[in-house]
Amino acid sequence: MTAIYTAIATSTGRDGHSVTNDGKLDLTLAMPKELGGDGNGTNPEQLFAVGYSACFASAMKLVAARQQVDASEASVTAEVGLNPLDGGRFGLSVVLRVELPDHLQGEAGRKLVEATHQVCPYSNATRGNIPVDLVIE
Repeated sequence: MTAIYTAIATSTGRDGHSVTNDGKLDLTLAMPKELGGDGNGTNPEQLFAVGYSACFASAMKLVAARQQVDASEASVTAEVGLNPLDGGRFGLSVVLRVELPDHLQGEAGRKLVEATHQVCPYSNATRGNIPVDLVIE
């Protein structure tokens, strides 16, 4: 498969530093206070939440155009949970909260969000790997 775009980043860990090869992102990472860290930086779950919510919102605009509906006022909030698994392992879970304008409430909005979930690259990457709940607001 040939990629149409490749993002490249290098990181030193949760309590460390991350930078993209083009220098557009240059971040200090820190463990959140909830995990015993000082919280003086961002963390991978926040970055995943930003990426997933932005990608889903953009995919929704594409799908809305295909369906000939206006979703320009829609927004997406991603809640990414870090969850303990058996054997000392960890996993992620996601809740996507999709806020739709009044004219997309009901069946039209549900169809839009479900179709978006089939198009979004993050949804396709996570499907079958982590739980993703779609909540329409």
